[in-house]
Amino acid sequence: MMPLYLDFNATSPVHDEVLEVMVEAYKNNFGNPASRTHHHGHQAKQLVDNSRKNIAAVLGVVPNDIIFTSGATESNNLSILGLEEFGVKQNKKHIISTVIEHSSILEPLEHLSKKGFKIDLVPVDSSGRVSAEDIINRVTDDTLLVTIMHANNETGIIQPVKEIGDALVDRDVFFHIDAAQTFGKLVDELQEVKYDLLSITAHKIYGPQGIGALVFRNKKYKRPPITPLMYGGKQEKGLRPGTLPAPLIAGFGKAAELILSNYLNWAKAELIIRQSIIEQLKEVEYTINGDISLCLPNCINISFPGVDSEALMLCVRQKLSLSNGSACTSSEYKPSHVLSSMGALAENSVRISWGPYLENVDLSEMILFIKKII
Repeated sequence: MMPLYLDFNATSPVHDEVLEVMVEAYKNNFGNPASRTHHHGHQAKQLVDNSRKNIAAVLGVVPNDIIFTSGATESNNLSILGLEEFGVKQNKKHIISTVIEHSSILEPLEHLSKKGFKIDLVPVDSSGRVSAEDIINRVTDDTLLVTIMHANNETGIIQPVKEIGDALVDRDVFFHIDAAQTFGKLVDELQEVKYDLLSITAHKIYGPQGIGALVFRNKKYKRPPITPLMYGGKQEKGLRPGTLPAPLIAGFGKAAELILSNYLNWAKAELIIRQSIIEQLKEVEYTINGDISLCLPNCINISFPGVDSEALMLCVRQKLSLSNGSACTSSEYKPSHVLSSMGALAENSVRISWGPYLENVDLSEMILFIKKII
């Protein structure tokens, strides 16, 4: 019997309807979308165009704003490193972010710091949330970019991107949001937020891995002056060359279509699961990391004092699939930089994340292990 999968923040299972669309595309719409002289290419291009429309509808943008990438990591890199040339030319070499960002933000920023850019990483408090005022007060005439995640991948804590976006809309500063964890979940909020660049991905919303997008918004009637990171083709307005993976994009589009119809009901179901989890945890000592009132409905990060998280996950792995941090850094086996910055018990913490379809999240095996340890 397979363990119960509780690591949706790392990646979600592919929805059956998404898989059906992809299989159909691989079988019958396998042409290159750029091959416009024959039927197969035309059919593939239609798949791509329809998916772009579906994704745009979730965000409340126009399809032309969307550039397909391999995922949020590439979109994040393109947003940051793609502005380097413009920043140097304009002598605007100051970037503001936070200490709790994903590695696909922090590592490009570290790269730019070695090339003379000044990087401000704003701290968070024990709630796991950054202060919008702290971000805004650091903006100067030299600031090129503010880049903030919408919700943290480890804690699920939602950041004040709307307040930051409102404050920056008339400033000569680009605003980028990493929405990998919130696209398709905080639908209404994302449609209202003001930003210049937005990173999204399919595999957190029951779509396939390996496909994502970067959303460009006009500022003063101009798109952000991004320089491509790769060359070799004019696809995606020349910003992301290479053959578009039409079946993956079709899956992304179907996942977006499902989200738009179901996101409110799915959020309600996820909150019911969270309440069930909290009820079960009353049998042991625990601390929720971050302010639960600011958290996404589908995840929770918990510390169990005196319990080593690695030992816990190994001992329950036959029953539960859990994690204790970002899947992109889990191989390093070191305490989470996110939890450490919050003053949490990083070495005693696990993240539980789920989807709306789980009928029964039984944590009895985990609770039994914690009782034995304590």
